Amino acid sequence: MKTVYTHDPHQAGDYISEGKLVVFPTETVYGLGANALNSQAVEQVYHAKNRPPSNPLIVHLRELADASRVASEISPHAHLLMDAFFPGPLTIILPRHRSLPDIVSGGLDTVAIRMPASSIAIEFLWAAKFPVAAPSANLSGRPSATSWQSAAEDLNQRVHCILYGPAATIGLESTVVDCTENPPVLLRPGAISLESLACVVGTISTNVLNKNRSPGMRYHHYAPHAKIVLVSDTSNLDVLPRSAYIGISTPNHASKWMKCFVATSIEEYCHHLFEFFRECDRSKISQIHCEEIEPVGIGHALMDRLKRAAKSSK
Repeated sequence: MKTVYTHDPHQAGDYISEGKLVVFPTETVYGLGANALNSQAVEQVYHAKNRPPSNPLIVHLRELADASRVASEISPHAHLLMDAFFPGPLTIILPRHRSLPDIVSGGLDTVAIRMPASSIAIEFLWAAKFPVAAPSANLSGRPSATSWQSAAEDLNQRVHCILYGPAATIGLESTVVDCTENPPVLLRPGAISLESLACVVGTISTNVLNKNRSPGMRYHHYAPHAKIVLVSDTSNLDVLPRSAYIGISTPNHASKWMKCFVATSIEEYCHHLFEFFRECDRSKISQIHCEEIEPVGIGHALMDRLKRAAKSSK
């Protein structure tokens, strides 16, 4: 199919209303969206990404009131988290409304919902007129797209429209919390930390009994073509042919790496990670050394992505 590129959220929203696929920006990563209430449209999302049909999608909402269109019940804990973090990089798992097609939730009785903070995303969602089911805008297993150019690299001629906007400000997917459990369970770490969640609802469990409820947790993810090597000591790294480095500490022989990115903060490390992976692929790099950091705050999310990328790249 021919992909239309536009900067107009209203034009992109019309494609959703017509049952078509749209790539759109959010503050976390770019998303690949379809009308969540149209099962045939949602089926196209799985096909375009080569995504396993048992891997649920996140339903993106334009306002809090839309939650009742896709969820049958909103728990007190969910209300507290929505009040505190919507709009923002938080996804909440709730019981699925019977009117929501099974395919959106991978056949589960739960639904993942989120309200993005990106102004262009919210304008697009209002124009779409429907809740939008959307995973990240990349081929399954690849690093998530944090720019429209990276999304186009994977999905050009696989989607009807790409709404181009700024690069994602966070660069990692949303935090996912299961509010069908008491206490709520952190299923996927993200920019909203475990500590921040606990400040709102008191107790957050990390004992994940059913990771299938979270989008993107059952299958290999985030992996470039290069092998990922996690390193804790950057002072004695060997610079191998066609190798790269990313971290917050300057490695030895920094100028000799084929690619080297030293972030000034953990947030900048997160922001650049997936695009760095893609740049390495474009340069045919065979091995990427990634510095390990303390898994606290957003560092928890970063280490989650790094470990899963390393596992997937072996």
